[in-house]
Formats: sequence, C-alpha cells, structure tokens
Amino acid sequence: MAATLKLTGFADEASRDLAKQIAATRELGWSAISARMIGDKNIHELAEDDFQRAADQLDEAGIHIPEFGSLIANWGKKISSDFDITLAEIDRAIPRMQRLGTRLVRIMSYAQEPWSQDQQEQERFRRLREIVARFAAAGLTAVHENCMNWGGFSADHTLRLIEEIPGLKLVFDTGNPVFQRDRSKPEPQPWQDAFEFWEKVRDHVVHIHIKDCLNPTADGVEPPYTMPGEGAAKVREILADAFSRGYDGWIAIEPHVATVFHAPDPSAVDWQQCYDSYVEYGRRLEKLIATL
Repeated sequence: MAATLKLTGFADEASRDLAKQIAATRELGWSAISARMIGDKNIHELAEDDFQRAADQLDEAGIHIPEFGSLIANWGKKISSDFDITLAEIDRAIPRMQRLGTRLVRIMSYAQEPWSQDQQEQERFRRLREIVARFAAAGLTAVHENCMNWGGFSADHTLRLIEEIPGLKLVFDTGNPVFQRDRSKPEPQPWQDAFEFWEKVRDHVVHIHIKDCLNPTADGVEPPYTMPGEGAAKVREILADAFSRGYDGWIAIEPHVATVFHAPDPSAVDWQQCYDSYVEYGRRLEKLIATL
C-alpha cells in the first residue's frame, strides 16, 4: 500500500498565497496540490498572466496538480443559471489542466433546491452530459463530488447521475454525508451515513477527499469539523475498505478544521493557524493510514 499511496490536499486551506501552499506541501513531504484558490480566485478564473506565473512556480517547485477543484456546476450555482457561464468555465479549465498535466476536474450537479421544490433533474442531466463530454473530448475526466448539490441528496441520487451521464466518475468526500439529510429515506430523513454512501458508490470512485466532522446541531448549520478519524465520517473504515479493494487513486485532504473554505469573510481568518492546522491534518492522516 505504501508504495502506491498518493497524497494531495486543498492547500488553499493553508494559505491563499501559492508560495505558502507549496511550503505547506513540502513540509508534509508531499509533492502534490489539489488546485482551487490562488489569491482570491479559482485557478480557472485567474487572469492568464497570473495563471502562467503560477504554473511556472509549480513547475519550479516540482509540484504536481492531480485535481482541479473547479467551480463548475458547484453548490453556488443554481440549475436556472445561464449555462454559458458553465461552458466558459470549461473552456478556461481545459487548456490550464493540459498545461499542468492535470487529469481530473471536480464538478458538481448544481445547487440543491429546497427539497419540496422542483429539482429540474432532466436539465441537470442534460448539462452534465455536455460537461463530461467536453472534458472527455480533451482526454480529461470529470469527477462528481457528493457535496451540497443534487447528487449529494443521497447515494441513490449519485447513482442516478452515473446511469444518466456516460463517462461520469466520482470523487467521494468522506465528510459531506455527515451534514446532509438522506433524501432517499422517508421522513424524518436522517443524516446520511458516510460508510453506507461509500459502499453504494465505491465502484465508480476514482478520487477521495478526506474531511471529518460531527453531525450539525440543525439543518443549515456548519458542523464541527475534526481531525481525520475523530468525527462521524468513518474515515478509517472507508479507507480500510478502499485499500482492501485495491484503491490506488489520490487521497486529498480538505480539512476545514481551522477555516471553512466558503466562510463569508476570509480576511478574518488566522492564516498562520490555518497553515499549522493543514500540516497537522496531513500528518494525522498519514498516522491513521499507517495503522490500517
């Protein structure tokens, strides 16, 4: 297992400054970053000159980018949004992925509407077919994350996406089920069970995000995030099962311990604490994996 273990992380949780993201990665002894934010922009939204400088900086540091944490169809975009916005994001992402040698792009299935409202499933399927096909035509793989999007309503919703969208693969986030209701079950809909979700979708998973937390106190409330293996995300059980089944893909940390990525005011964040927490999180994950 150790020979094939590939660890990466959303280093923008350590710092929005790329040099510090690289420093945190090196401090862990890793050589990969799951790219998302540089400065105040997503990597596919940077000005072209800024992107090229960042790409050169990564090359010089010997840092590989196995994953684009894109904004495409994410939890911040409603299914009623202009699809041209999505197509433009794809057009910007593809050449940048090619420049960096990145094979995977994280996508979602647009924001969840209130459960009682029309979710416009067919429009979601139509758009995702186009998204996946455009990346596939460039030799790239779109992977859907079980976040606060339609596919995150339950494992059954995710599997419906697999049925409807040719070529779609999955990135499984261990922590996301813990703070979402299982919409495949009758009222009162319980919080999702992370391992149950994993078991249903694991055959389609090519990438894993490690996040851990406890159930929130109520719907719409941020959950308490924890170090890996200390919450309700069943990180140990999921990784043990993945390794037993021969999983050899990347494992990316997305701690959220010191700061939630989508916090409303990043300027209020203690970035030194975030840096230290990110490094500690990576070390804790390595220790957890070593016990499996």
